[in-house]
Order: sequence, then structure tokens, then C-alpha cells
Amino acid sequence: MATPRRRLIAGNWKMNGLAKDGLDLVRAIAERARAEAGTDVLVCPPFTLLAAAAAAAQGSPLLIGAQDCHAKPAGAHTGDFSAEMLADVGAHWVIIGHSERRTDHGETDALVRVKAEAARRAGLGAIICIGETLAERESGRTLQVLSAQLAGSLPSGTTGESTVVAYEPVWAIGTGKTPTVAEVAIAHAHIRRTMGSLSSDANGIRLLYGGSVKASNAAELFSVADVDGALVGGASLIAADFSGIIAAAPAV
Repeated sequence: MATPRRRLIAGNWKMNGLAKDGLDLVRAIAERARAEAGTDVLVCPPFTLLAAAAAAAQGSPLLIGAQDCHAKPAGAHTGDFSAEMLADVGAHWVIIGHSERRTDHGETDALVRVKAEAARRAGLGAIICIGETLAERESGRTLQVLSAQLAGSLPSGTTGESTVVAYEPVWAIGTGKTPTVAEVAIAHAHIRRTMGSLSSDANGIRLLYGGSVKASNAAELFSVADVDGALVGGASLIAADFSGIIAAAPAV
């Protein structure tokens, strides 16, 4: 019998958080992570807070991650940070290919793939994001888009130890809109099936749902087969809201 996948609740702070309030939030979430031993809890603050957040979380189960990395380990890349640098300041995971990176910075599946390889090189886990736009959904291309993004973004040798996949419909991020439970179930089942041809550990890779996840809808989303947790945006910036999402995750 396959080993059950542990739940993962990850918070993506995006370009938010100054030192005092950010570290107070890390400490509050770390307390909640201590109380929820059956669930992995991760926060991904901006790079300016990574080292301090890692120090603040020390001694707790809370994991610290970054929001992006460069594909190269070093070099003339002004303003970028290598995966090795992220690991050096205490990161455990890094988000790769978020739709805001794909849209704002023109990141392609091929670039997402080499960044995920860089994360593995540095000993970081990679949360690889995929998802369709509203136009793609309305034209009936959701599953086709997800298949193409998976095939282009997942490195060879991907395993559940090194990789998490986050399904984030672009049209649901920060809008308050979410797909129906049935639509989430269809997407996650398709992702699981598609990964079967891309990884020998397809059943070991955790699949997160992201896109306007709140304490009020988290339990319903977590009830869907193949939803192993959530990648949370705005709600991860408020300790009580993020704690409510963590509490909604059923024990494995």
C-alpha cells in the first residue's frame, strides 16, 4: 500500500512584508505549525526577510521557502538570487513558475524546468506552479494547457521528495473566485494521470490547490481527492486566516 502523502500548507507572501510585522507573523505561524504536527507548514516571504524568518522559525516545524531563484549557481545576473544563496540563508523550498512570474517576466516552461533543476542542485524542494488563464478555460483548453505545462516544466527524475506541483488557475488568483469542487477534482485527477507518464513517483508527488484559498473554503477543497494541501496568497498574510486554513487540513 502506498504511503499517504503528508498535507502541505504553503503561504506565498509575494511582495509583502517589512521586518517587524513580517517576523511577528512568522512567529505566530510557527506556533500554529507546532500545534499541527500532522501537516507540513511553509511560508515564503520576500528575499529580504528570508534569513531573519529562518532564524525566527528555528526550533519549530515551520519551513521557510523563497519565491523564485535563478537557474545558474552564480554569475553576472544583477538583482537575481541563486538557489544556493537561498539555501545558504535558510530556505528549504522555492516556488518556481508562479503565474505572476510567467506573466510579468515572460517565464517559459523551459525556464521553469531549469530553475527546478537548480533547486534540486542546491538541495531545495521546488513547488512548480501550473494553471490556465480565463481565456484558456473558456475555450475548453484547461486540461490541454495543464498537460503541456507539466511536460515542459517537470525535470526528469522528478520525485515527491524534491517536487510539489501547485495547480493555480490564473483567473482565480487574488480575485475571490474559485473553480467548483468538481472542476478542481477534474484538474487534479488529470494532473495525477499526466504525471504518471512523466515521473516514476507520480503518486508520491503532492498536489496543491491555489487561488483564493480561505479558511471558509479550505475544508471543502481539501476534501477533494488528490488535493494534498494549498498554496495560499493573501490569506497567508493574516495569522488568524492562515491558521484557519491549516486547521482545516485533515490529518493523514
